[in-house]
Formats: sequence, structure tokens, C-alpha cells
Amino acid sequence: MSAARTHTGPAAGSAQAKVRRLVVFVLLFALVVIAANGLGGLLERLLRAGQVLAGEGVAGLALSLAFTLIGGPLAALLWWLIWRRLDEAGEREAPSWGLYVAAVYTVSLVIFVTSLLAMAASFIGDENPEWRAPLSVGLVWALVWVWHRWMWRHPVRGPLELSSVPAVIGTYFGLGIGVGGAVTALAALLDVAIRGSLELTAAVDPWWRSALQDLVWAAGGALVWWWHWARGGARRLRGGFADVGLIVLGVLAAGLLALGGAGTVLFVLLRLAFDREDPLLELLSPLAAAIAAAAVGALVWRYYRTAATGRSERTRQAGVLVTSGVALAAAATGVGVIVNAALSIAVSPLAGGNARTLLLGGISSLVVGGAVWWLAWRPARQHRQDTAVPTGRRVYLVAVFGLSAVVALVALLVIGYRLFEFFLADVTGGSLVDRIRAPLGLLVATALAAGYHFAVWRQDRSRQAAAGTGRKRTIGHVILVAGPDPEPLRRAVEELTGAGVTLWSRADVGVPVLTAAASATGEGVPGTGGGAPRVPSGAGLAEALAGVSAKRVLVIAGADGSVDVIPLRG
Repeated sequence: MSAARTHTGPAAGSAQAKVRRLVVFVLLFALVVIAANGLGGLLERLLRAGQVLAGEGVAGLALSLAFTLIGGPLAALLWWLIWRRLDEAGEREAPSWGLYVAAVYTVSLVIFVTSLLAMAASFIGDENPEWRAPLSVGLVWALVWVWHRWMWRHPVRGPLELSSVPAVIGTYFGLGIGVGGAVTALAALLDVAIRGSLELTAAVDPWWRSALQDLVWAAGGALVWWWHWARGGARRLRGGFADVGLIVLGVLAAGLLALGGAGTVLFVLLRLAFDREDPLLELLSPLAAAIAAAAVGALVWRYYRTAATGRSERTRQAGVLVTSGVALAAAATGVGVIVNAALSIAVSPLAGGNARTLLLGGISSLVVGGAVWWLAWRPARQHRQDTAVPTGRRVYLVAVFGLSAVVALVALLVIGYRLFEFFLADVTGGSLVDRIRAPLGLLVATALAAGYHFAVWRQDRSRQAAAGTGRKRTIGHVILVAGPDPEPLRRAVEELTGAGVTLWSRADVGVPVLTAAASATGEGVPGTGGGAPRVPSGAGLAEALAGVSAKRVLVIAGADGSVDVIPLRG
């Protein structure tokens, strides 16, 4: 006997309501910006009382008054009208409300943090610091930020959609400022330690001034990062935008910074050992910045790689693949540069230090990128893998092979153009090898990368086909609707069907699900004493999917451990 189920969920708004919300929130955003700019201008004039402002006469005062006295009340009135309606479910769940809060929160955070940090840095070693303008702007936008943070965290009217965006953006904005300030401050200190003060004594500003100013930015960025990551709860966010930010900025961007710094350090050391034609101070000039970038980038990279291990399997795999991709790009670049330099030395053995310098740069990039790629990718383990091939790995292999093939094709076209130009035209200045060595090196590097990853992809495909021998694939794609922690269920569906899985999260988690059987007993129903939602068993999932044949299938995991399988048309 089938039980009828009634699910509570958000009602979809009409197109008219969506357009109305979009127009209202865009207008409110513009009014808030106008009012804040006007109030900031008036506050600056108040702080500058008694000073003569060149070019800031009546026109500037009139503009600030108009922005403040007209834009401010209109913004307050429009906000009050919007705020009254936010106790309605449809208004609070609207994406436009979450987008507005996230946008103004981000803009105000960026402006007030950069203004106040610039003011603080200007007091270090400056006899007449310009503090009035940044202080007025920073205070006004700090008030806007506090106001919108209160709305974001409001328990009754705070946004439900895009609610994690402010915490994620604030986290990585603070991380960017902190990393930039830390790298520049550490580079200034290391530069003095490595090269001494020989050429720094003639400078107008002492070296420690810029270092302390950079430390102010580093400390401010670290505070913003901690406020959002630890106190704001960004560390506990899972899935969606939070995982994308962690992988793209915490792993990818930090990895690029660390690899670039480490490669430059090795390059400088190789030049000191084998290429001493330039003056010593010139050779050592990039070393301090490279060490700082490598140290700070590696620290951030390691921290977020460790943070990714506590996420879902897909996020952990993405972190490994992104690391492998960054290192692969560095290693392939090194191979291309080595081929380029080797051809240059072979054609012109007396070419001098340019080709040798180029060769050392390629070797440093290959050594650093190749070592990190080997540790991240682990080729021996990849070729012994007996489990099902994850979707992320297949996408990564195809992406690397495809991008490498495109770059190789472009390099091949450039080589062909150079060849035809050399034989058909009266070209002077350089041999044929000199004209094609740069694209030839790029062609060799990308061909190696494409060939290897294509071979791995074919091996995975053969392994998957062998594992699926005797089992005919009857389902093309699965749309899985599940509650909290859906990853084990997604993997089980993927292994049982061999099809791609699109994961949808239920919006009614924790909301009572009424069934004809459960309503009488109260068992297995959230909110009625039935306990936490149960995950469907593997046997029950296999039984539900047995005999189902369709191009697309909807699989709904119930809170009581049941599974509904619905074949879809089209």
C-alpha cells in the first residue's frame, strides 16, 4: 500500500514579485552608496574645519549635502518599507534579498577596511599624515557594514538564500590583504638581511618604514580573516560557494604563490652557482621577495589543504587535483623553456649568458613543479587504483588533455607559419631553429602532458569497462534528492548505476513529513520524536533501482530511510 506524502516547502514567487524585488534592491543599493558618500564628505569637511580646501568650495559642499539630506532619508524610508515585509517567508527567501545584503556587506567591508588601514599606515614615519579623508570614509562605511551585518545575522529577517556569501567573501578578502602585507613586509626584512644596506642608505625613506606599514596591512588583513573564518563561521560552512572559495583561493591561488616563489628561489641559487655574469646585488634582488612568497604561500596552501580534508570527498579530491594541475603547469612550462634554451645553445654555442639563464629558469620550474606534481598526483598509486573512477578525476584528465591539445595545436600552427615564412620570404636575422625554438618547446611540453593524461584516461576507461562487464547500463543520469551528508548515498548510486549523479539538497530537512502510516504512530517522522533522519541502506537502494531503465531517473531519499525512484521522460 503506497502512502501519500505531503512535503512542506517554499512557494515559488511570481515573475512580477521577482522583478519588483530586483528593482527595489538595486534602488536601495544605489541610495545607500549615495548617502554614505555624502555623509563621508560632510564628515571630512567637519574634520577639516579651519583649513582652506583648494578646489573644494561651494560645489563640493552642495553635492555632499544633496547626497546626505536627500539620499539618506530616501534610503531610510525604502529600507523601512522593505524591512516590514521581511517577516514573510517569500520575501526573506528571495535570492535578491540575499544578494543585496552580500553586495553592500562586501562593498562596505572593502572600503572601510582599506581606508582605516591606509590611515593607520600613514602615521608610521610620516610627519604630516593625511588622516582626515580616510578616517571620514572609513567611519561612515564601518557604520554601513555594522548595519548590514546586523541584518545578515538577524534571526527572523536575515536572508536565507546566499546567506554564506558575506562570510566567505570577507574571509578571502582578509586573507588576500593579510597575505599581500605579510609577503611585502617579510620581503623588505629579508632584502636588508640578504643584500645589506649598501644601496638603501641613499633612499629618502628608511627601509623599516615600508616594512612597518606593510605589517599594519598584514595585521589588519589577518584580523578580518579571523573575524569571518573563525568567529563568523566560515570555517564550518560546507558545500557550494564555501568549497569553491576554499579550492580556488585557499589552494589554487596560494599554490601559485608558493610555487612561483620556490621556483624563483631555486633560479637565483642556480644563477649564483652557474651564471655569475651580472653583478651580485642584481642577482640577489629577487631572492627576498621569492623567499617571502614561497614561505607565506606554502603556509596558506598547507593550512587550506588540511582544511579541505574535513570536507566532502568531492572537495578533497578537488583540492588534490587543483594542486596537481598547478604543479603540472609549472613543470610543463619548465620543459618548454628547457627545450627552447637547449636549441639555442645547440645552434649558437657562443650565444652567451642569455641562453644559460633561460636554461636555468626552465630547470628551476621543472624541478619545483615536477616535485610537487609527483607528491600530489602520485603516479604509482594512480595506475594501481582499483576502485571506481571518480567523476572529478575524469573531468580533470579530459580538461588537461583538451587544454594541452589546444595549446599544442596553436604552437604547431606557429611553427608552420615560421617555416613557410622562412622558406618563402627573404628573411634575415636568425636561423630557422632560432625562429621555431620557442613554439617547438611549447609543443613538446604540451604534447608530453596531453599524451600522458590521455593514456591515463584510456586506462581508467578500460578499467571501468572491465569492472562493468556483464552489467548493462540502463540509466543515463540520476538526479538525487537527499538530506544532510548526501555523499555516501551519491557514491552508492554512482557505483550501482554507473551513471552521472546530480545532487539536490532537500529544503525540508527538519520539517515534518506526513505519511499515512507514520502519522498514526509518529515513528520516523522528524519533529515527532522519531529521531534523526536515517540514510537508506545499500541493499534497499539496490532493490529500488533494480529493473529501472530510463534516460533520466529521479531518486528521492526519505527521512525515514525509504527510497523513491521515479523514471523521467525525455
